[in-house]
Amino acid sequence: MTNYRLILRPDKSEYPSYSQAYFDLIKTDTDILQELDDNFFKLKKLIYSLPADRLLYRYAENKWTIKEVLVHNIDDERIFSYRALRYARNDNTPLHGFEEKDYTRYAYANERSLESIFGEYETVRNATLTLFQNLPEDSFMRSGGMIDAGGRISNMRTVRALVYHIAGHELNHVKIIKERYLNMPIERYVL
Repeated sequence: MTNYRLILRPDKSEYPSYSQAYFDLIKTDTDILQELDDNFFKLKKLIYSLPADRLLYRYAENKWTIKEVLVHNIDDERIFSYRALRYARNDNTPLHGFEEKDYTRYAYANERSLESIFGEYETVRNATLTLFQNLPEDSFMRSGGMIDAGGRISNMRTVRALVYHIAGHELNHVKIIKERYLNMPIERYVL
């Protein structure tokens, strides 16, 4: 077991208000890296407990399958970790957002095996954990934002808010999977 560093939960001023729903799902106020590590294995166990046909189920027209959700989580984690690296290294070059629907459309997740998806997921998660474990302490309060449609910088986040975003985003999708794909009761949303 790795002894992960503690990273304090960010203040609400360190991330966009829409992210609050993600942050509300996170159990810890300090041990976010351990939570990320634990949640990977809990998610994997949950998904592997499902019948194979459930992985391709869509709860409504144009909604993603569970395999697509998993690959979306991988993409999101890569992108938000990259943003954290840029901000941590004090790179003030404005960044553009990404269109998650296009990423999902061109990932062809449904054609992949579950083993290949979780192999990639684990590699990305380990890279995320290694990045945040080894960032200099003074980098966690650095921040950056995205270029919005009007050319302004918006959606400012600190580096520490980005790691909490990654964890909360994943938990939000677990919540959706349990609610809409598996019809689980509300109290069993989070891992």
